[in-house]
Amino acid sequence: MKYYKPTTPSRRAMTGIDYSGLNKKEPEKKLTKTLVRSAGRGHKGRITTRHKGGGHKRKYRLIDFKQTDKMNMPAKVMALEYDPNRTCFIALIEYQDKEKRYVLAPFGLAVGDEIVCQEKAPLKLGNRMQMKNILSGTQVYNIELWPGRGGQLIRSAGLSAQILANEGGYVHLKLPSGEVRMVKENCWASIGQLSNPEHNTIVIGKAGRSRWLGKRPTVRGSAMNPVDHPHGGGEGRTGIGLRRGPKTPWGKLAYGVKTRKKKKWSDKMILKRRS
Repeated sequence: MKYYKPTTPSRRAMTGIDYSGLNKKEPEKKLTKTLVRSAGRGHKGRITTRHKGGGHKRKYRLIDFKQTDKMNMPAKVMALEYDPNRTCFIALIEYQDKEKRYVLAPFGLAVGDEIVCQEKAPLKLGNRMQMKNILSGTQVYNIELWPGRGGQLIRSAGLSAQILANEGGYVHLKLPSGEVRMVKENCWASIGQLSNPEHNTIVIGKAGRSRWLGKRPTVRGSAMNPVDHPHGGGEGRTGIGLRRGPKTPWGKLAYGVKTRKKKKWSDKMILKRRS
């Protein structure tokens, strides 16, 4: 973590990530593209998601979430870089045929390390392989939910899932939420825990830093008028009244409401729900 000298009131509490271990270089031009932003607006130009907008200009880094088209070809880690579009760091790798790609960087990966994607690769940090060949108890990230679709689970800073068992063509995974779910054994996953585990301890410190991230201010419902929010109105600080519970601005219950479909096809894959 990086701590700042209290030169201003906002600096006193502010913390950040220490990027000294990363390579300070421009991103690979061929592996970037322009990021078109909608600022929370739909196809009619109207706000569909509140509290979005502004933010620092970014270029999107093209991440290879599959790596399966370069099977059995070792790749060397050329650089570890910061990616403004995600919470974990990314690694620039170069294959033996001189092609460069970006992949998610696990915690502990260093410049000069070699990684490989194989059906049965060595149990080494950053290697990618089919889950049926990974030992129980191993930490994995960038996990496929369906073979060939690319990694969809465990892609945020500091996360990892644990392999519990392998039976009947399915691997049992324990996710960071505590949920235990089954995934087909021929899905691919990478070995290790994702980088930047201190991300969740960052103190933003000031409102302006939230604006740099593209987050606009959020106003409490109780501070509004009755015409704008169910919690609005009243003299001074007022409760929500005789309602069952907190409501959204559109009058729907806000907390403790299950949003998952009751008959979702993937329910059979969940062995234990998150607490």
